Amino acid sequence: MGEQSTGAPISGAQSLVLALEAAGVTDVFGIPGGAVLPLYDPLLDSKVRHILVRHEQGAGHAAEGFAAATGRVGVCVATSGPGATNLVTPIADAAMDSVPMVAITGQVPSGAIGTDAFQEADIRGITMPITKHNYLVTNPDDIPRVMAEAFHLASTGRPGPVLVDVSKDALQAMTTFDWPTSIDLPGYHPVTKPHAKQVRDAAAMIIAAKAPVLYVGGGVIRAGASAALRRLADITGIPVVTTLMARGAFPDSHPQHLGMPGMHGSVAAVGALQKSDLLITLGARFDDRVTGKLSTFAPNAAVIHADIDPAEIGKNRYADIPIVGDVAEVIPELVIALEGEYAAGKSGDYAAWWVLLNRMRETYPIGYEPPDDGSLSPQYVIERLGIISGPDAIYAAGVGQHQMWAAQFIGYERPNSWLNSGGLGTMGYAVPAAMGAKVGCPDKTVWAVDGDGCFQMTNQELVTCAINDIPIKVALINNSSLGMVRQWQTLFYNSRYSNTDLHSHRVPDFVKLADAYGCHGLRCESPEDVDTTIEKAMGMNDAPVVIDFVVHRDAMVWPMVAAGASNDEILVARAMAPDWGSDD
Repeated sequence: MGEQSTGAPISGAQSLVLALEAAGVTDVFGIPGGAVLPLYDPLLDSKVRHILVRHEQGAGHAAEGFAAATGRVGVCVATSGPGATNLVTPIADAAMDSVPMVAITGQVPSGAIGTDAFQEADIRGITMPITKHNYLVTNPDDIPRVMAEAFHLASTGRPGPVLVDVSKDALQAMTTFDWPTSIDLPGYHPVTKPHAKQVRDAAAMIIAAKAPVLYVGGGVIRAGASAALRRLADITGIPVVTTLMARGAFPDSHPQHLGMPGMHGSVAAVGALQKSDLLITLGARFDDRVTGKLSTFAPNAAVIHADIDPAEIGKNRYADIPIVGDVAEVIPELVIALEGEYAAGKSGDYAAWWVLLNRMRETYPIGYEPPDDGSLSPQYVIERLGIISGPDAIYAAGVGQHQMWAAQFIGYERPNSWLNSGGLGTMGYAVPAAMGAKVGCPDKTVWAVDGDGCFQMTNQELVTCAINDIPIKVALINNSSLGMVRQWQTLFYNSRYSNTDLHSHRVPDFVKLADAYGCHGLRCESPEDVDTTIEKAMGMNDAPVVIDFVVHRDAMVWPMVAAGASNDEILVARAMAPDWGSDD
């Protein structure tokens, strides 16, 4: 923690820098501009490292990547008007995926607010629906209190983004700095400790169930509850599914792990939810990408739903036992309650359930068919990347086919090792998020698994990485297409490929682009070269590396539940639905 108070008069900007230091901030990502310029002068003398990005969207996603990899609050800075509006996408992204982030924006002088002044935008109004809370500060005396509240709000309860908009005159005016020793936010009291009766009832319901599933969402990762989850799974023997946001919350190698449920989930994970009689839902929100057609989702299952955000419980699916609380506290209490049941001679019998699940798992493993023409399979590239880099690496994915393959074919053994844009589905997330993760975890290997579509949205941040000695690695899955959209056009639009051909095999030359950005550029076009290319990239740590993997363009993500369809209609290949097997 930094200096707690100063009696001497200082500027509002100096107060803001002292507040960042007091909050324990080590790194911020941003770009200066007129309204925020007063802040940048004292920042030059601070121990807080400022990383000058090339686009404000990059600053926001880098702050997200930093937060998702470290569990600490990510910080980004932008000027007023277009600088602030360029942060809207990462702020919305952080809100959807519960990422703790503080966004600091400059604003035109308070006397000019509302006059359509140069570079004015009502960023507070714009971001009202996508922040946990936001502030407009026009009095410099308010800066320490507001900043303390912002970091508290971002990191407690259900984490999320908080915006602090500060007028230029408040940054320039004189004030004193006094970091608050306590925070008083009437109306903000997140319930972390679960109700004991609800936990006891949940334990009894788990014992009575014949086909329970631990339905684990990203809240388990945000809560740091992975070790507690492992304990719960081990003592109960209940199968576990981890959503896209929860990959790594439970080890993929664990025999009870059935994989990822949802639109592109494994047959075993999707089938387990559909055939279950009890969903033990921990830090998940019954998202449409998991449930498919909601009215047909898990039709015979009772629901235990534990979440720190009471608004999520009952939002999409009625909860028979609602538990409001931090899953880091809920799960250990549930373990104690279950151990009490076991001590009293009660135990669950899931033997028949496991027979059905194992049959699904063995009959329909996640797999892929190599292309007939001997060209490079994207799934093979990603599978080898995970094996060679290993579970200690951090993987940040863009959005689309490569994201799903990275979720399916890389083995995740620990939390905070998989970063992606789950709720908002933001193309362009991977490169800046990987940059933020590498800043937060400099000793880890950090891969951005990106598509040629996503990469062309934010690849300018490779310049930031090269100049600031942030040696991320990029596995570019180049199918010359907007691949997921092309897949939908193949399946649902009679192969009419309207505006999905990016011509990325010709323009740009990604190896030359990497070289122009001060990075190492490599290209791989054949399966025989995959391992040696990845190993070569693993040995290059003096600058960022980009590997252009030129892959087969018609590879598809399977399994698949079509949008709006029931999970019962999951396809394991085109027009091929699995035989679930009987419930007997």
